[in-house]
Amino acid sequence: MTGRTRVTVPDATADGLDARLVVDRGAFRLDVSLAVAPGEVVALLGPNGAGKTTALRALAGLTPLTGGHLRLDGAALERTPPESRPVGVVFQDYLLFPHLTALDNVAFGPRCQGASKAQARARAAEWLDRMGLAAHAGAKPRRLSGGQAQRVALARALATQPRLLLLDEPLAALDARTRLEVRAQLRRHLAEFEAVAVLVTHDPLDAMVLADRLVVVEHGEVVQEGTPSHIARRPRTDYIAQLVGLNLYRGEADGHTVRLDAGPALTTTEDLTGPVFVAFPPSAVTLYREPPAGSSARNHWRCEVAGLETHGDQIRADLTGELPLAADLTAVAAAELDLHPGAEVWAAVKATQTHAYPV
Repeated sequence: MTGRTRVTVPDATADGLDARLVVDRGAFRLDVSLAVAPGEVVALLGPNGAGKTTALRALAGLTPLTGGHLRLDGAALERTPPESRPVGVVFQDYLLFPHLTALDNVAFGPRCQGASKAQARARAAEWLDRMGLAAHAGAKPRRLSGGQAQRVALARALATQPRLLLLDEPLAALDARTRLEVRAQLRRHLAEFEAVAVLVTHDPLDAMVLADRLVVVEHGEVVQEGTPSHIARRPRTDYIAQLVGLNLYRGEADGHTVRLDAGPALTTTEDLTGPVFVAFPPSAVTLYREPPAGSSARNHWRCEVAGLETHGDQIRADLTGELPLAADLTAVAAAELDLHPGAEVWAAVKATQTHAYPV
């Protein structure tokens, strides 16, 4: 979805990142394996408390590993202090030095690497120009907009020529309009980045647009990974299903019939046997106030409206009953059906609009 050239996942001896990040913190344990090839952007995605930031801090050397390994381009980094790692970090709040100009903020990294002041400033000026910020080289952070500050922080990270670029919620501090513009710019810069990039985010759109591959973390463990399109089409947990906007159920398939673990049976177009997931979007659900006699939908259930909320230009109905699910409909349709919390409705879904796949 990024328009980038897809790369294969590296093996343990290839260039790139090969890590198993094990961090024990009392009752919480992180155990996440990552293999990322040079030129690939991987997004760590997950709910709050899943372990994404802990993983990022472990990669940066800010949180020590209690187990596992961390190799970058074949070199072990477990005992390498943070300041000696070939790693660039863009923090959520950017953490620019408030007393330095944009130019000197970007020049700071090269200076720490031993470049002369003139060399460091020349490299910084080049990066600011690439970011479209040449006119703001003399500005201090308080004079920069959120989008400009984000690009200065990215330039500062890239000016050190890192072999691993870490981005911690890089767009979270931006307003919606600026976020749209900066996301497009960041996508372009990441497409040009030749080393490994790892993005941490809880925003599915950021992950889908910016990353070649998603690694979904819940409770300190990887629960699913794959391309954005694969994750969106075949979610394997409730969190992922909600993230990509699908109703998701697990059950036992026998041909075109799936007996759900918690709920009724579903008819699907796929002919499967054994444990499966079944998913369908809220937009595939049609609501009726009476049983849908003569409907072409073979799947229909009696439900009750638990809640209603605006969802873009649609109304999302949260339904409980025979099959808990979410349904999207227009405001006009919601009014015609006289939907309100507690209203009894019938929900129907055509088999052709469901998608079943093996567990």
